Amino acid sequence: MSLALPAGVRVDAPLHPRFDEILTPEALAFLAKLHRAFEPRRQELLKKRIERQTRIDAGEMPDFLPETKHIREGDWKIAPLPKALECRRVEITGPVERKMIINAFNSGADSYMTDFEDSNSPNWFNQVQGQVNMKDAIRRVISVESGGKTYKLNDEVATLQIRPRGWHLDEKHVRVDGGRVSGGIFDFALVFFHNAREQIARGAGPFYYLPKMESHLEARLWNDVFCMAQDELGIPRGTIKATVLIETILATFELEEILYELREHSAGLNAGRWDYIFSCIKKFKRNGDFCLANRSAITMEVPFMRSYALALIKACHKRGAPAIGGMSALIPIKNDPAANEKALAGIRHDKTRDAQDGFDGGWVAHPGLVGIAMEEFVKVLGARPNQWEKQREESFGQKDWLNFQPEQPITETGLRNNINVGIHYLGSWLAGNGCVPIHNLMEDAATAEISRSQVWQWVVSPKGKLDDGRKITAEMVKALIPEELAKVKAAVSAGGEKTATYDQAATIFEKMSLSPDYPEFLTLPLYEAME
Repeated sequence: MSLALPAGVRVDAPLHPRFDEILTPEALAFLAKLHRAFEPRRQELLKKRIERQTRIDAGEMPDFLPETKHIREGDWKIAPLPKALECRRVEITGPVERKMIINAFNSGADSYMTDFEDSNSPNWFNQVQGQVNMKDAIRRVISVESGGKTYKLNDEVATLQIRPRGWHLDEKHVRVDGGRVSGGIFDFALVFFHNAREQIARGAGPFYYLPKMESHLEARLWNDVFCMAQDELGIPRGTIKATVLIETILATFELEEILYELREHSAGLNAGRWDYIFSCIKKFKRNGDFCLANRSAITMEVPFMRSYALALIKACHKRGAPAIGGMSALIPIKNDPAANEKALAGIRHDKTRDAQDGFDGGWVAHPGLVGIAMEEFVKVLGARPNQWEKQREESFGQKDWLNFQPEQPITETGLRNNINVGIHYLGSWLAGNGCVPIHNLMEDAATAEISRSQVWQWVVSPKGKLDDGRKITAEMVKALIPEELAKVKAAVSAGGEKTATYDQAATIFEKMSLSPDYPEFLTLPLYEAME
């Protein structure tokens, strides 16, 4: 198989069956046009991230932007939403893998966010096969054979939303004029080009989720991409709707500004809790006063997380936008009724709190949890599709969002768990699986980032001490890694999986956890190592 490539476009990757349906000359020309128009701005914004991190490392603390005060104090709303996005009480998420797509569409959830980002290992095959899967799913012709059964879509399916990669990620296999294209624009451009008109004809789309933003200027870039994409295909501006994941501490200070920049295309905000915790650790990693307790102690009910969630609801409902709660990582547990009941009770508690606080819906990671989550939102919403009218009156700001508690406990069990989860997830990711059940939790790239970042920060921070008084050191971490690697390999082997990638994962985890210069994203060097 060979491709007819537009001028300036190069594809350095194998072509599997049906990839030519996605990588058409017209689609690649569309991608190249977006790249040429917006790549300089993307690079400029990534440079601004580095500059701001340098200032934070030197002691600067984030606060509201004085230059956007008029936006926060202005009288404006986002554009009206289409009927398909009015009811999002339960949203299910997962990677763009064929069987997962079918199960999620059929799950009974109101909405399904299919993921080219954190729950998807972004090797070349997964990214382009995911596009093939989307093309089939949107046209309702997707099916898969598994275990002697044929899986296909039901008559009633969830509303589709698609998450491309964040601004920081490249697609290394495709170059335009010699430079790599943005991973996010690659994912968006191809799925939009091939499917937008079909989604419009079916009355539900094109809808997106946007990850990892750190400022309203990054939202403005996405908005401009949307405008140009719609103009190029002759689609009215405002047809695209996108929900922004608020999963960085810096974005919390620009909630209303982000909604404002995307107001013609906005579908609200989502409280992306796991990446948010990672962002807090990453941004204040060199602050001697900052040190978070075990990951398990950082719940949605600790002060800085709770105030962030409530502020998101307030900002959204003030501006007529949906507020979507984040993911509880709990999943059903087979063959252990007591543990399963505890997990389900945790899901109920999480969704009850979110619904009562004012969220219009929340995420789950497993079809078996849709019913429980739906029950808790229906108890609060009744027959209403949402609670956009619920207004929160509290005031939130720097004192709330930077109140990083608790600092204790930090335990050997917590340290070991971070090492274990980090190695296990990385090994699976390298093998091509980005959504992994580990210790009865559904883990994705965000949890691996938390795991290695906490280890790094505990080693560096003077507060990084175990509850028995021992200081966490690089030597301690190096001694524990082989022990946890052995446990991971035993667990993987018991499940019938190969262990070939886990030694490499342990080496990478040690380097990323103990490097003197903290690597900004775990996935960047990992991506360079994969095909």
